[in-house]
Amino acid sequence: MVDSMSTKSMKKNKLQRIFITGASSGIGLKASQCLALAGHHLTLPCRSLERSKQTLDQLTTAGADPNKLETITMDMSDLDSVLRSCNQLLNRGEAFDGIILNAGLQSAGIKQPLFSKQGIELTIAVNHLAHQLISTRLLPLLLKGDQPRLIITASEVHNPSTGGGRVGRPAGLKSMNGLKQGAGFTMIDGVSSFDADKAYKDSKLCNLLMAKELHRQLQASNQSIPVVSWSPGLVIPRNSQGFFRTSRRQNPIGFALFALLARDLFRVTESLDQAGALLSKLAIDPQFSEPDFNYYSNRLLRPGRHLFDKTQPSQEASDPNKAAELWSLSEALINATLRQ
Repeated sequence: MVDSMSTKSMKKNKLQRIFITGASSGIGLKASQCLALAGHHLTLPCRSLERSKQTLDQLTTAGADPNKLETITMDMSDLDSVLRSCNQLLNRGEAFDGIILNAGLQSAGIKQPLFSKQGIELTIAVNHLAHQLISTRLLPLLLKGDQPRLIITASEVHNPSTGGGRVGRPAGLKSMNGLKQGAGFTMIDGVSSFDADKAYKDSKLCNLLMAKELHRQLQASNQSIPVVSWSPGLVIPRNSQGFFRTSRRQNPIGFALFALLARDLFRVTESLDQAGALLSKLAIDPQFSEPDFNYYSNRLLRPGRHLFDKTQPSQEASDPNKAAELWSLSEALINATLRQ
């Protein structure tokens, strides 16, 4: 069982340099607040200068030291932008002690697929391919860190046997014919009709497989570091920003009813503050410093009560052959669609 941790207790840990995606809202913003208030130096990729300013304003208003915050313009829906930003950081050469791959796009409710600037279905482009590109490009900076650690935000919906995973069509990559077809595919399996909810579940399955394969590669080169994937549980913010913003716009009445039942009546959700605190703890607490791949889930025990503990991913997410093939196919697609 994982204990909760306050900002005060976090300050006992050695100050670190941490790169975190998805820090502009939701869990990522809350985690960044925890880390910044504890004195850690944060590098925050944001999709635009305007978004960078908004993020910095929110963190400094919360009490963060502006001298320990920096932003870099990185549009995760554009692999060229991701590559440019990573190259800027590589050219600067400063080490990171932690990389947190947390940004997540969920577009449940849309009927037609949206595509990235490279012509890739947007959920997979942002949630998976952009993060694989970041992890490979910035890995040398992470390995230079004093206490290197990689954190990847996944979700229990990757697992068809869990409560969220059973709702709607389940995650499943099959033979990954969509990836094999190249840009223009709508679903990774290459055979399913477009389903935004399934695309999100598939992307979270990809996150776990990517983490598993990256750890295997590091282990093979005698450079094992902590590679941690985790599920925050169901988090429904009360504001209109963050993870469920598309769902709110697509079906405001239906989403309001869903939030009322799940968050306020049945109390099956986790608070935004607690989820952010958990992510910040994963990044810096010695409890998670084991140089191995681990998956942690914030499981619901009963209304209003969660247990954050190490658990097993789904059977498909645990398949090393599937992990290696996904990595290879993703790398080939990234390289094929980047500007030469």
